[in-house]
Amino acid sequence: MDNVNTQKILGFFIEESKEHLETIEQGILNLSATANDAEQVNEMFRAAHSIKGGAAMLGYNRIQKTAHRLEDAFKVLREHRVTIDQKLESLLLKSYDALNELIEKLQGPFGLQDDEAEAIISQVEPTFGELQNHLASLLTPSGVPKTSPNEKVQKDWGTKVRDLLKQMLQLFKLEANTATRQQLQNLCTQLGQLAPHDSGWQKLIKMAQTAIANPKHSYHTLAPVIIKELKLASDFIELGQNQRITPSTELQYLAAAKLPQILVTLEPKSVANTLLQMFNQQQVSQIIQLLQSAQ
Repeated sequence: MDNVNTQKILGFFIEESKEHLETIEQGILNLSATANDAEQVNEMFRAAHSIKGGAAMLGYNRIQKTAHRLEDAFKVLREHRVTIDQKLESLLLKSYDALNELIEKLQGPFGLQDDEAEAIISQVEPTFGELQNHLASLLTPSGVPKTSPNEKVQKDWGTKVRDLLKQMLQLFKLEANTATRQQLQNLCTQLGQLAPHDSGWQKLIKMAQTAIANPKHSYHTLAPVIIKELKLASDFIELGQNQRITPSTELQYLAAAKLPQILVTLEPKSVANTLLQMFNQQQVSQIIQLLQSAQ
């Protein structure tokens, strides 16, 4: 998988993160009302959690760390009744601003540079500490959250899945051949073993393995779909929402196809770029002639 395809996966992460950031921002700006709505607090928690997981998989540790701090704060709001004050709103908003800035830098023409990321983290680090202390002060001693055995299991699950997805991402960057396809299928097997009794997860894994095994599918086509599907499904399991696991139409096509599939958006430039990557010059010329004759 070349750099273009790596950028495509990164693009999915950025697009998803921006949607999650909007959820977080709206929740913080209306925090007094949000805190009294369990579902809205859950949405904020899930948004931060998803950004954290995607960043961890792609190796953006500073984004992961920042999202994790927000996730921890939303976890307190989710599990305890907290009296909202202006200071809490301000601290959460500053933390959000740091995460938003990191994502904006990542989307920029030069990506997220280490020195820029470090500067952002250094600036917001005191806010994280102040936020943690202030939340603790708003709770009674008996209300301080504790880590349950179930939370430990969920944390271990997320770490294991992200490690395997990282390995899968690296393999998708290599040449598509029998050896790398077998390694990818082995990783799918390991992912399946993490939740052997979850029917939705098992169905998804089986579809991914079937799609990968088809030698006519390029890694350019497979990588964005499979990585995104498995990451999303693992988030659902980690959040206890297993029932939401549903294979996308794209993955179902890839698993069922006997001919190679090309998945593109409906934007003309994207279609053109995909055709240029998938076909040689003679084939592209033939496609153009067919399109012109069809008009």
